[in-house]
Amino acid sequence: MDHSHHDMAGMADMNMNMDMGHGPATGHRCSMSMLFTWNTQDLCLVFRWWHVHDAFSLVLSLLAVVALGMGYEYIRDLSRKYAARVDARAAAAVSSANEEAGEASSLLDNPGRGGTSGRGHVGKGIFYGVQVFYSFFIMLLFMTYNGWVMIAVAVGAFLGYIVWGGDSPAKSVACH
Repeated sequence: MDHSHHDMAGMADMNMNMDMGHGPATGHRCSMSMLFTWNTQDLCLVFRWWHVHDAFSLVLSLLAVVALGMGYEYIRDLSRKYAARVDARAAAAVSSANEEAGEASSLLDNPGRGGTSGRGHVGKGIFYGVQVFYSFFIMLLFMTYNGWVMIAVAVGAFLGYIVWGGDSPAKSVACH
């Protein structure tokens, strides 16, 4: 179709706000960079309402990111302790059953989950799901490609490991 006969001169003066009226009326918009940056102007973290407006909101946001990073290590610690309790309870039940039956313990006695009860296995699954969700959320924070946010994630992971992960036999930097 030929649209050359349409007069588009007035379109340049129109405000072409792509927020469709749902964003803040102040003119500040969330910006998403796909390249590494230190710029904090119009930085939004995951949600439109988590918008960095000034230095104070940047500091509060970075402290929140550090706390989130620490919280992930706390959840991992709770998960490890829960799994250890469930596994110890299951091992004690298997040992007790073997003593009563007069049989030696064997891996063949409890194939599958190693004797973990259904309820214990569901609990481990819940912890795993929470960890995966949490780790992907932190990954989204990191993917703002903002240097300050990246440093805050790393500081949170460091502090969280110092506080809750020091006795952890396994360390992982995977998203899940």
